[in-house]
Amino acid sequence: MKVGILDLLAPPARRPAEVGYRVLMTKQFASITPQAISVWCRRLGHETHYATYYGLGDPYRKLPTDLDVVFISCYTQVSHLAYALAKLYRRAGVRTVLGGPHAKAFPVDCLRFFDIVVGECDAELVADILAGQFDPGSTVSASRPLDDVPTVEERMPEIRRSAFFWGRKRLPLSAVPMLASTGCPYRCDFCIDWSSTYRPLPAERLAADMHYVARHAPGTLIVFHDPNFAVKFDQVFDILEAQPPGERPPYIIESSLTVLRGARMSRLKDTNCAMVAPGVESWTDYSNKAGVGREHGEAKVDRVAAHFAQLAEVVPYLQANFMFGLDTDEGAEPVELTKRFMDRAPFAWPTINIPVPFGGTPLHDQMAAGGRILTTMPFSFYYAPYLVTTIKNYDPVAYYEKLSELYTHAASADMLRRRLEASSHRAIGYVQRARTAGFRADIASFNRILGMLRTDPRFLAFHEGRTDVLPRFYHDTGDRMLGRYAELLTTADRTPDLSPAPSRTI
Repeated sequence: MKVGILDLLAPPARRPAEVGYRVLMTKQFASITPQAISVWCRRLGHETHYATYYGLGDPYRKLPTDLDVVFISCYTQVSHLAYALAKLYRRAGVRTVLGGPHAKAFPVDCLRFFDIVVGECDAELVADILAGQFDPGSTVSASRPLDDVPTVEERMPEIRRSAFFWGRKRLPLSAVPMLASTGCPYRCDFCIDWSSTYRPLPAERLAADMHYVARHAPGTLIVFHDPNFAVKFDQVFDILEAQPPGERPPYIIESSLTVLRGARMSRLKDTNCAMVAPGVESWTDYSNKAGVGREHGEAKVDRVAAHFAQLAEVVPYLQANFMFGLDTDEGAEPVELTKRFMDRAPFAWPTINIPVPFGGTPLHDQMAAGGRILTTMPFSFYYAPYLVTTIKNYDPVAYYEKLSELYTHAASADMLRRRLEASSHRAIGYVQRARTAGFRADIASFNRILGMLRTDPRFLAFHEGRTDVLPRFYHDTGDRMLGRYAELLTTADRTPDLSPAPSRTI
């Protein structure tokens, strides 16, 4: 069979300023499971074509048009592009399969456009799909989470296509995606991994992958896609330290502060850790991830900032992940506390996330039960700077004002200067400038939305949940996001079906 695998990483770029970021950064966000599917199909003897789309060019031209089956993976914000492509493939008689975070979160909506929607995936499930074991209209899932990831050596053709320039030349930030574990021990109610079981992958597989990268792609950045890296800390770091000191590739991890404590921090430096992105989330909640016990407010800020300062001595680049707009947030305090953290730890880039009710999470169920989801908001807007729920303790105007205040503080010239002074790495300096520019673009978006909230009563009524009539702004913005693919999706196509659905397992 002729099989295509397409990993959609971003919507089409709309501004020339986005091109550099998409090439150097977004291009490196390729997911592991689509690469694994490509390997599994190749093992079965199928003619296999793999591609990623990071917002440049025509996604439909990334693969041959005469496929028998196409597997597409996407996040929710690019799901409408996936839907439009599915319509084109179906017209050509291609069997369409959707997987990835969006398929797991909103399977019922996906089935309007795809023949098969996949939750958890493994080699056996892919073989059954290719063998025609499932009828159109099926939602299917492997009986357990992925735990047999093909090696980096097997995935190297896919890695070169996704991360290298023209599949050959390594870019400054070219990355090899890897996993040391799946699942997460924490139960954050907004996360699609909230109910997963933490499972370390075989130690010998991690050792083999590290050895291969060191020998065949020396100096190439490794990005670990673990939801929470090195929960089994000693087990993982014994493997990383087994590499000779001069052959340890730089790597990026997302972990929790409670894991990265004490003497463990020096092992990050010894093993060439380039970036850590701990989830702080909130100053009033999720303190088990921050390792601060029951402390909250200023006491939590100061302890977390001190912890980041220790990490900054051993790791070149830090990111702190926050949520603003949780039900525990109220008044000016969350904003002031986050600004205090920025001032205490200017070397840590603050990502400030808007709560998004992804299907299958407790947050979604809570929001749906309370009638707080804007049910006609298209999936294209399930990411910042857009708000798809009503916030418990802020009206829409107040919320966007405070969000703009946070971003303005983070993107100020003084903060940029302090970040640049804190790093002597040229690549990190570029990233700091690019991310600051991105925040400033987000501020402009917040202010544009604020202006409509203040002057357009219908726009305000929609965001207050008093009407489900989608404002014209979102229709027009959705068209611009999709470009020439907009004509393939009607208004009904873009109105989400938020119904949950059980998956069939094998």
